[in-house]
Amino acid sequence: MNRNTISRYMFVLLTLLCCAFFSGCKKDNGTSNAKNQASASHTDNSSAGQSDKTGSGGKDTGGDSGQTNLPLRDNTPEVLVPSADGTVTYGSDLVSIDASNTGEGYVMVRYAGDNPKVKLQILTPDGNKYTYLLSKDKEYETFPLPSGSGAYTLTVYENVVDDKYSVACTQEIDVEIRDEFLPFLYPNQYVSFNADSKTVALGEEVSEGARTDLDVVSNVYHYVTEHIIYDEAKATSVTYGYLPDIDETIASGKGICFDYASVMSSMLRSQKIPTKLEVGYAGEAYHAWISVYLEDVGWVDNMIEFDGKSWSLMDPTFAAGSNNKALKEFIGDGSNYVVKYSY
Repeated sequence: MNRNTISRYMFVLLTLLCCAFFSGCKKDNGTSNAKNQASASHTDNSSAGQSDKTGSGGKDTGGDSGQTNLPLRDNTPEVLVPSADGTVTYGSDLVSIDASNTGEGYVMVRYAGDNPKVKLQILTPDGNKYTYLLSKDKEYETFPLPSGSGAYTLTVYENVVDDKYSVACTQEIDVEIRDEFLPFLYPNQYVSFNADSKTVALGEEVSEGARTDLDVVSNVYHYVTEHIIYDEAKATSVTYGYLPDIDETIASGKGICFDYASVMSSMLRSQKIPTKLEVGYAGEAYHAWISVYLEDVGWVDNMIEFDGKSWSLMDPTFAAGSNNKALKEFIGDGSNYVVKYSY
């Protein structure tokens, strides 16, 4: 990133006082851009029939990127729709694995049995193991393929007794993902949204007037941290297998770290910004945060706040939850964050 670009972003953050920003490697010029090339057959435009908010009548209420010469950004949501097409399937009547669209960065799995405790484990090409609880509603669920192209092994386990499980189905799948950003643009079990989600509509509203993706990230960040409070009671009672309900979080105005990250990820993905919901450790605490991809900046592993003097690491839950100086110093030390999984 050149000096002019850095200065421009510093101007943004100084203006907003507390803003989300990201650093990382620039995307190679030869890399395809899923943001602009998402397949129309997999896209549901949730704002069909609505007026164009980026026209001359639109309000310029977005974040100030310092690039006032740029046109307003199109904030029309684009919601990619996962599909179990049935063209490539594995398994049986009990377990069905639909790998028809692995090139889009996801796989779909359905469990049709009656066992109340069923797990899906996905072994990625880099050797990481992702474990999910499968739903009891006997419908297909979407799971990302986050480690790029390569061989993935999917195994479904049924509970036998206590913590003992037996294998119901296992399948290795060779995957060739057509674009690295797609796994982080589609909805999935952890970042669950659709064209009718109120959170998607709110993301469109919050992004109105933005000129750049950075403006959108800033606007979404501020909205989430200013309108959702940390739910202490929920944090102490949440059970294993909990899944965020983004619209419920927005309606109640409170949630745990998983809820914060899922809401923000849903808003940004529906605004065509590749976003990872990441889970790992903040010190000794299991935690969730997000990373985004910004044009001309690249992927960054965590949110960053600028306090007028220095950069500091920031995730949406801690940003909303405390003004404690020691906590902010903890957040500012990148070594305190260890990413285990990206969704």
